[in-house]
Amino acid sequence: MKFDTDAIRSLIVGDKQADCVVPPSGFTAQLTLFAAGAMAFLAVFALALSLASGRLAAQWGDELARTSTIRIVAPADERAAQTDAALRVLKTTTGVQSARALTDAEQQALLSPWFGSGIDLGSLPVPRLIEVVEHTTGFDAEGLRLRLAAEVRAAFLDDHTRWRAPLVKAANRLRLLAWIAILLIGLAVGAMVTLAANAALAANAQVVAVLRLVGATDRYIAEAFIRRFTIRAFIGAAVGMVLGMLAVLLLPSASDDAGFLTGLGFQGAGWLTPLLIPIMAGGVALLATRVASRKALEALR
Repeated sequence: MKFDTDAIRSLIVGDKQADCVVPPSGFTAQLTLFAAGAMAFLAVFALALSLASGRLAAQWGDELARTSTIRIVAPADERAAQTDAALRVLKTTTGVQSARALTDAEQQALLSPWFGSGIDLGSLPVPRLIEVVEHTTGFDAEGLRLRLAAEVRAAFLDDHTRWRAPLVKAANRLRLLAWIAILLIGLAVGAMVTLAANAALAANAQVVAVLRLVGATDRYIAEAFIRRFTIRAFIGAAVGMVLGMLAVLLLPSASDDAGFLTGLGFQGAGWLTPLLIPIMAGGVALLATRVASRKALEALR
C-alpha cells in the first residue's frame, strides 16, 4: 500500500485530538503489547535457529565435501603393505591435496565413544583408515575406485556422499522450518492486532458516530487507530526482541564437541538481524490495522 506525505507525517507526529479516539490503556492496548512482545521473543529464537541451520549446512557441506576416507581391510601382516600401496596411488591421483594413514592413537580416539578408552586394536578386526583431503576442484571418485580395485584390492573408498547429502538436507529443511515459523509469527501478530483494532473500534462506536457528525472523515479516524496500534506493536516487539536477545546471549557458546546444540546463538553481524523484528512487527500492525479499520468503519455506517 502507498502512503502520501501527509499520511507518513500523521503516522510519525500524530494528532492529539485524533489520538483521543483510541483508548490509551485497557484490554486492546495490553493485548497488542503482549502479543507483539511474545511473538518478537519467539521470532528471535526462530531467526537464531534459521541462521544456525544455515551455518551448519555450509559447515557440514564444506567439511564432508573436501574429505574422504579409504579403508584398508586386510590381514594384520598385509595391512602395512596395502596401506603404503594405497598412499602411492593417492599421490598420483589428480585432485588429491594430501593423504595420510591415521595412527593407532587416532583410531582409538575414534572408537573410544563406543568401546571405551584403552582398547586394543590388535584384538579387533579394525581396518586401517586413510584420510584423504581434496583440492577445491575435487577428484574423480569412480576413477579412483577403479584404480584401487586394480592395484590395492584391500582398499575401499568412502567419499562421504551418503553421509553428506542427508545431513545438509536436514540442516536446510530445519532452516526452512525456521523461516516458516517466522512467517507464522508475523501472521499471528497481524491476526491479534486485527482483533484488538476491531474490539477498539466496536467499543468506541458512539465516539466514531459523533466524530462523523462533526465532519471527521473515515480516513482521519482510521489514521488515529493505525498510528496508535502501530506504535504499540513496535514497542511491544522491541521489548520482546531485547528479552529474546538476552536469552540467546545466555545460551551456551558454540563448542566443537557439542556441535549444533551449542551453536544456536548469533555470530558477527548476525546480532543486527533481530533489529528488523520490531520494524516488521510495526509494518504488519500498520497493514492489519488499516484493513481492519476500513472494514470496521464501513460496518459502523
